[in-house]
Order: sequence, then structure tokens, then C-alpha cells
Amino acid sequence: MKVQVRSGKVQLVGAGPGDPELLTLKAAKAIAAADVILVDDLVNPDVLEHASAEARIVPVGKRGGCQSTPQEFIERMMIAEARAGNRVVRLKGGDPFIFGRGGEERAHLQAEGIEVEVINGISSGLAAPSSIGVPLTHRDWSQGAIFVTGHGKTPGAEPDWAALAKLPFTLVIYMGIARCAQIQAALLAGGKPASTPVAVVQSASRAQQAQLITTLGELPNAIAAAGIASPGIIVIGDVVRCAEQSAACEPERLARLSAA
Repeated sequence: MKVQVRSGKVQLVGAGPGDPELLTLKAAKAIAAADVILVDDLVNPDVLEHASAEARIVPVGKRGGCQSTPQEFIERMMIAEARAGNRVVRLKGGDPFIFGRGGEERAHLQAEGIEVEVINGISSGLAAPSSIGVPLTHRDWSQGAIFVTGHGKTPGAEPDWAALAKLPFTLVIYMGIARCAQIQAALLAGGKPASTPVAVVQSASRAQQAQLITTLGELPNAIAAAGIASPGIIVIGDVVRCAEQSAACEPERLARLSAA
């Protein structure tokens, strides 16, 4: 009698920004069918309610500035579990292909002959501004948006802030809270006006979400005064003028921006 060997696969799944209701139907189905789920630190645990009782849940936390599970270990584990015939879900906060190392993991898995599927999620770079009424594009103020990281793989691997300062587009900065002073200085040196409106949103879409409205010139001081910390998104541009009144830590500051 021939024994049929079950073929495993890996799904790189975006869990969204935090609100479990923002999980896609396809992501929920993948989680429910998984044998092994490797969960990033920023994923809301409530999302795991979709998992089977028999699924093995493995925390593989990765957060900037904190002790993290080595990337090489995560990749080895995905390969081993898939080769054992398991359906593996690599569950990431936001979207796996937006600052989630999804591209690296997909290439590595494919090089090892592992079947890979990517299931997109709502990125915090979309959810954070919309949670306070800020559109990333606006026909009057911005005809485009640029997603950048404030924390490169190496000290020299960071965006060209001087070039970005000259573009009339919305800047959406991930992992930039800890380096906000350096980012501010580089944008100002590149010619970005100090009066440019800025929104900062921490833990977007979660119950503990916090936010502030400020200007580029006041950014580091405003973040420190408000106690905003990672994980957070920084949005820079005139579209911040659309922010809801309730989003501002100081309503009179938002009023000044709206009147400018």
C-alpha cells in the first residue's frame, strides 16, 4: 500500500494593524486551517481566536529596539515544518510585504522549494492616518504618498531625507519614533518647512491608540511631551489638516494648522 505524504506550505499572512475586525476573510481562513502559527509580537492575540484548538502557536516576537527571535531561526522553522507536511502560517502585524520582511522570507522559502502564498493585510500606514480622519492623498494638498522606514537594516541604509523633503507628497514613516529628532533635522535641512503639519499615531486601531497633531518644527518635543512611543506611525504633509478635532492633544494647535 502506497503511503501518501502530505505536502506542506507556508502562508505569509498579514494580521492588520491591531483591530481584529480588520482581519481579512482570507487571513481568517488561513489561520483556521493552520497546523503551526508563528506569531509576531505586534499581532493582536485576539486574532488567534480563529486558530484551531490543535494548532501549535509559536511566538516569534520581532520589535525594534527589543530582544527578537533571530530571523534565521524563524526561516529554518518554517522550512522544517513545511517539509514535515504542515500548513504553516507566518502571522505578521500589518501587511507582510510592507516592512514585514515578507519579501526576504518568500525568496528564502522558494529557494528551498517550499510553496509560499502571501495573504495581504491592512498596513498600519493606512490604518493610522485614517483612524484620525487623515487621507494620504487629497486633490488639493497631495497627489501621492511615500512609505518609508525610519529604521534601516544598517546605520547607513536609510531614506534620502533631503530628497524626500523636496517632494510634494505625504510622507508615512514607519519605525520612526525613536529617531524622530534625526528625521526632523534631516527633513528641515532638506528644505521641508518647519510649519509642515505632522500627525503621530501609536497603536493604531487598538483600544490603547494614542495620537497627536503637531508641526515638523515641534515634532520631537511634542512626542516627548505626549508620551507617544513605539509602535507608531508618523504622517507628514498638508493632508494632516484634515485630522478630526478629537485627534489633537491640543485642539488650539489643530485650529492654527487648519487656518494656516
